[in-house]
Amino acid sequence: MTTEDDTFRLRATADFVRRHDTAALLPLLLPDLDAAHLRTLTRHLRFVHAALLVFPPTADALCADLAACGLAADTPPLPSTVVRDRLAARHRREAAALDVTIRRPAVPGTGPTPRTVEVFALTVPPGSELRALADHERAHRHEAHLAFEVRDPEPLLLRGLCGLLAEYGATPDGGGHNPHEDGTVLYFTAPAASRAGYRRLELYAPGDHRDTLAAHLAAPGARPPAETLLRLLTGAWTTQALAAAARLGLPEALDPDVPAGPVDPTDPTDPTDPADLETLARRTGTDPRALATLLRYLAMLGVVAPEGDGHRLTAVGTLLREDAPGSMRPLALMYGGPFYRSFGALDHAVRTGEPAFDHLFGENHFDHFARDPELADLFDRSMAASARMFDPVPAHPVLTAAARSPAGATVVDVAGGNGELLARVLTAHPRLRGVLLERPHAVEAARRTMAAAGCADRCDCRSGDFADVPGGGDVYLLSRVLHDWDDDRCRAILRHCARAMPAHADLLVLERLLPADGSPSLATAWDLHMLCNVGGRERRADHYAALLADAGLALLAHTSLPLGAALLHARKDSAPSPQRN
Repeated sequence: MTTEDDTFRLRATADFVRRHDTAALLPLLLPDLDAAHLRTLTRHLRFVHAALLVFPPTADALCADLAACGLAADTPPLPSTVVRDRLAARHRREAAALDVTIRRPAVPGTGPTPRTVEVFALTVPPGSELRALADHERAHRHEAHLAFEVRDPEPLLLRGLCGLLAEYGATPDGGGHNPHEDGTVLYFTAPAASRAGYRRLELYAPGDHRDTLAAHLAAPGARPPAETLLRLLTGAWTTQALAAAARLGLPEALDPDVPAGPVDPTDPTDPTDPADLETLARRTGTDPRALATLLRYLAMLGVVAPEGDGHRLTAVGTLLREDAPGSMRPLALMYGGPFYRSFGALDHAVRTGEPAFDHLFGENHFDHFARDPELADLFDRSMAASARMFDPVPAHPVLTAAARSPAGATVVDVAGGNGELLARVLTAHPRLRGVLLERPHAVEAARRTMAAAGCADRCDCRSGDFADVPGGGDVYLLSRVLHDWDDDRCRAILRHCARAMPAHADLLVLERLLPADGSPSLATAWDLHMLCNVGGRERRADHYAALLADAGLALLAHTSLPLGAALLHARKDSAPSPQRN
């Protein structure tokens, strides 16, 4: 990985800060957070920054990167004692030899009190002995985190907030006092089910709070074992409660005449009225008492918020509406439907190594869905429902460079689903052309997506299989394809791509990467899902590098994306390194 990867991560971090606020982030970080505690945390905490650690060759190079990302390059650097000491301990180095600085450039467009990007920087010149340290930290993102400032941090309040985070699965993960700015930081690891795309969060309390810090560093950070296991055992109830809410049309019934969009349940200016129980039961055709039980559970999950005699949708619940921007309703129906059934036979998959889906339905899920138009459509929409992981992709240097090509360039999306990713790329870069290859039943959906995005005249949607990968492209995309297959099939797919790719072409592979250090990750959950339902697997970066090498391709870098995804950049092994303008 390179400083180019740092630049991309810096831009993606600034975009993340611009799109999120306190009320939206907390339920993503703490999925079990109930509505009352969400209000408490929102009242006392303010999302202030997302952090990353970069390794510029010079201070001037960092300033140039900041300016290129629309961030102030003249933000004064301060020494970082906390991150410096964490790096020293992790890599067994003298802390004094690691000159780590902090800059906090404001992100434009984030309100009257702008949120920032916290940029930790350790200068690593070309040929430096620190290069291995930099490569390790880029790969594992130990210092990437989301920070919340504590308003009026009285000792009792600060301890109470720490206890509340621990109650919802956040575990203490170090911290310290920075004397250079007189602030105390308390780090936590987010629960494994966190959907924010960051594994760590920080409470920042102005001032010296050493007693609270000492208690935080000594905390075991765990619930009693029986309570922990009981919460884990009820996970299936959560899946079905969300799926039932979606099937019953409950999110639409809560706000039937309100355009879908994020809702802040703590915002007193929201003009909509909460829906009462009798009204909701009428709208959904449900039993009022039973509906009250479901609503109580959904409120505990933070999907709805009680208010007066009724309920409102939260920002999380709004994503279950069919007409919501970025709706995740198809995922709720898929995970609460066919895939839920197959997980009931997970033991068969673990015993035999064969997909439980095939065992239950008598055929693999691709063939099963292809024969059922409604299921096929639901599957394609469920894949598109995770499209927020695509947000940073059009800004990848490979695509921006292709868009600047004087002769024009073509992006080939192999097994591109309903075209959501390619449409985003073509929309962001009007000079690019596209080719999308998919199974016959999915091609029409892709054409509709392209037409809706205004890109139909620049995209050729073709029916075919992996053996039909079109040649002559400049950039090839493989999005969430390889994890569906075993290693032999992956090698065959990659060889088809390599044969089609001209010498200068780039390949971008979007997948979830298993962490090399065994840390909590969405990829670990999806690895089990792939075993149970498809027979595929998630993989570590070095595993993908080996598969690419077997196809004559070289992995150059990989970059983190939202929702626990990553973008791997590969080229033909004999191809020259790409030249960037």
